[in-house]
Amino acid sequence: MSTSSHFRVLATLLALFTLGILAAPGRADEIRLKDGKKLYGVIVAYEDNMFKVKTDYGYVLVEKDKIAEIIPSTPAAPKQPAAKPASDAPPKAEPAVTKSKEPPPSVTNTNAKSITPIINNLAVRPEIPVSSNKPDATPPAIKAPIAAPKTALAAAATPPPPAPPKEEPPANREEILGNLYINHEFGFRIFKAPSWQIIDGAGQTLPNAIVAMGTSNESTLLVVAREKTKTSLDTAAKTVEERLHDVYENYRLISERKTLVGGQAAIEYRYRGLADGHDWSGTLAVIAHNGEIFTVLGMTFADTDLIQIQENVITRAIASLDFSAK
Repeated sequence: MSTSSHFRVLATLLALFTLGILAAPGRADEIRLKDGKKLYGVIVAYEDNMFKVKTDYGYVLVEKDKIAEIIPSTPAAPKQPAAKPASDAPPKAEPAVTKSKEPPPSVTNTNAKSITPIINNLAVRPEIPVSSNKPDATPPAIKAPIAAPKTALAAAATPPPPAPPKEEPPANREEILGNLYINHEFGFRIFKAPSWQIIDGAGQTLPNAIVAMGTSNESTLLVVAREKTKTSLDTAAKTVEERLHDVYENYRLISERKTLVGGQAAIEYRYRGLADGHDWSGTLAVIAHNGEIFTVLGMTFADTDLIQIQENVITRAIASLDFSAK
């Protein structure tokens, strides 16, 4: 089953979901969208009129037409260390120099305090101890700072060993038992209608998608996605629902309610809207589970005679979500 333009409607929606919840400033390019949102990341690919952006939280697909401006990052110049004030000179270095036979040109025999600037130049060395018990002893001469050995400089310049390579994420352990889709990696199961097929490669096409399934003609689609975020359920759900306005023309919210899905707190939206030449009927469930946000989005053609049947199948699938699978 190939990924058609119908399926890219879901890709756009879930990409905007990622932008709305997780985008955070960092050392990356700033991508400004026409709706005022900002995304921070690195553009790694461009295909089918969409940019693939690598962020701190994963990959995001962004439509070219929705981008207003791309501002490359400019790392700040390193700060220069401030010069030490003259008052920081070691206070006990003055007696040691006053007994020197040949003072530097800047020092006069009648004013020993004028040596302060020279002492400042040697402030990087440890203070030379001066014994107050032997005033007649000749103090050791102050030597110029000794340059660090080349071997030491080379050792300091040697970069630290590279970090061990990151482990690849574990394979998505999943299986189908009759009319049940079971995901052992994320610990949930959900109803799969007999006429639905699993869409391969959904994780690469849709940001944060775990599984996508639907009819062979893609008139009905359902995607389960997962986000790691500290955002509250109410805020996350509102953000996702607002993104629907950007995906559909003539978007209309039919209903909104708080409910339980799989025994977890959830907010459910039902909507209608035009996209890709079709009138779509959709159900969106945003679920809070163990500090994560799961999103189940089902949509079907509303301009066919089978709309009510497919809406019931989507409703059944969402209601069947169970997080007890292992």
